[in-house]
Amino acid sequence: MKRLFCFPILVALIVGLSLCSNPSQIQAQEPAPEDRAKLEQQLQELQKQIKDLKQNPKIKKSLLADVEVYAKAAEWILRHNEFYKPQYVKDTFQILETGQKRAQQLQVGKPEWTQQTGTVIFGYYSKIDGSVQPYALTFPADFKEKSSHRWPLHVELHGRGGKRNEVFFITRPNGRGPRKDHDWLHLDPFGRTDNGWRWSGDVDVHEAIDDVKKRHLIDKKRITLRGFSMGGAGAWHLGLHYPSLWCGVGPGAGFVDFYQYQNYKEKLPHYQHKTLRIYDSIDYALNAADVPVVTYGGGKDKQLVSSTRMVEKAKDRDIEIPLYISPEAAHQSRMPAYQDFLADLLEYSKQGRPAWPGRKQIRFITYTPKFNECEWLTIEELDEMYEPTIVEGGIDDESGNLQLTTENVAALSLARNIAAKVELDGTLLPLESAANGLLPQVYYVKSNSGWDVLKYEDSKTFIENPNLRKRHNLQGPIDDAFTLPFVCVTGTGTPWQPELNSWSKSVLTLFEKEFDKWLRAKVPVINDTQVTDKIIADKNLILFGDPGSNALIAKVVEDLPIEWTKDQITVNGKSYDTKNHGIALIYPNPLNPARYVVINSGHTMHEKDFRASNSWLFPKLGDIAVIQFKQSKDGTSDNETVWAELFDSNWKLP
Repeated sequence: MKRLFCFPILVALIVGLSLCSNPSQIQAQEPAPEDRAKLEQQLQELQKQIKDLKQNPKIKKSLLADVEVYAKAAEWILRHNEFYKPQYVKDTFQILETGQKRAQQLQVGKPEWTQQTGTVIFGYYSKIDGSVQPYALTFPADFKEKSSHRWPLHVELHGRGGKRNEVFFITRPNGRGPRKDHDWLHLDPFGRTDNGWRWSGDVDVHEAIDDVKKRHLIDKKRITLRGFSMGGAGAWHLGLHYPSLWCGVGPGAGFVDFYQYQNYKEKLPHYQHKTLRIYDSIDYALNAADVPVVTYGGGKDKQLVSSTRMVEKAKDRDIEIPLYISPEAAHQSRMPAYQDFLADLLEYSKQGRPAWPGRKQIRFITYTPKFNECEWLTIEELDEMYEPTIVEGGIDDESGNLQLTTENVAALSLARNIAAKVELDGTLLPLESAANGLLPQVYYVKSNSGWDVLKYEDSKTFIENPNLRKRHNLQGPIDDAFTLPFVCVTGTGTPWQPELNSWSKSVLTLFEKEFDKWLRAKVPVINDTQVTDKIIADKNLILFGDPGSNALIAKVVEDLPIEWTKDQITVNGKSYDTKNHGIALIYPNPLNPARYVVINSGHTMHEKDFRASNSWLFPKLGDIAVIQFKQSKDGTSDNETVWAELFDSNWKLP
């Protein structure tokens, strides 16, 4: 039975809410010495096979990834000692055996796994760090008979278990083989384990989908997203951040904000509080107007409040989100309500998204240029970062013109062939004929007198961003740099300040350790003499050291919003002693303003956040911060943030 949420009915669920989906700490068990020795030997053998395969230029990179994910799984479980149950030892032996079989098949040109049906493990190489990442794909029973058919794709995000690693994922994917009524391809992303589908976990979903599209015929108008618990949290934010990607979105349980979910009473520092609006899905409820959303849950599940709050928030905006509840069910993904929930999603999949140009009417909200697209609209720039930024409207039936109202939008672009003209906040401007009809997108910029349409040459200049405004993938905060291709750069010169240099090394060491464990990849590291023009063109540069030790820092420091001498760092009019203070910041790279430069910082969330709750995985340092450090004898550093801030939309300090 379909039920809509009435807030007073379930207010008790909010009071006393179990705050985290994090499990109790699971203790790993060291495998027997003889088992570890055998596993390491077999891993070396598989890695040797892969190395040989990579020497053959005729072998497709995608097929190499399908083999290397098995070596990756064994390597990571061994390095991090993630044998949470005795069964994991047996599973790892099985992983290595399968990897060796695939390597042998690929060597002779007969990759049999590409002809399998049921649930099959594949891999891809991430653009972020070059790491290999797995995903599971389940095929319909009649897939071979319909191999030329363009298939719907269902994406299902897993929940958090605390014991998930590559071995667990490969041996126990969510897919259970094809069902009788299974007429779609079913994708289970890995998401770089249990990180709430944030940051590189967010990117993993898109990269896995892209890899499936390269291998199989996918109906792009019929991609469905769903998930439960942590997967529900991911479905809420991915579904509403990218509303034009899906034909239907189905979250169950999960969390949709930080303060309510954590029952956190104090207000975070402003540079953290504002960046909650990156991933707090409750702020994006308006976007349910742009994609069908359905949700479900158990009446005895404390996480049902996430669904009820989203339903209520959408209702306040005259948007209906169907909610199915099984009154006696607790926190479980399969319950009677699930069948009604799934029936709605299957109907959305059957209908598919409207053909281009898509929906003629939209209601779109964002708080950052990171998530800036809806149908034929792209929000290029915001007046104020992390404030509600809204575009509403569509094609007027009588005039045929596009009519839009905006809030907090500084610049936007529209697909040219939507309409002949556009009315922006009451100003009628050309669309189809604008910029001599030479660009697929038409750009509009707001001035003190209202909206202006850019001519062809002005449009090209605007795209180059000469005024250094915050734009998509160039908007910060520091953590955003690690959702894009990046490389860490160490120095080969003489440090200005040994204490700061030691602190910088400890920051990089900690980043390498935590990224490897929690985001499942080795951090790419080179030194300053290895940086080429191509690297500068293609990657975000994460620079460690000071202008004396690191030649790249010396090249860019004069163009950063700081002053840096041997003894002091001056920022925002205040100076700090470099013997016990360091700077962490993100900024457009002066050597290539289309990419970031980051100074002395990896991810600003740390192990305690990953171990606690995914809702804690928000930025901790904003765009720029001064860190007071105190070196410990073991080489680590005690750090205290003494000042931090977010740059405004012009990359200026407010």
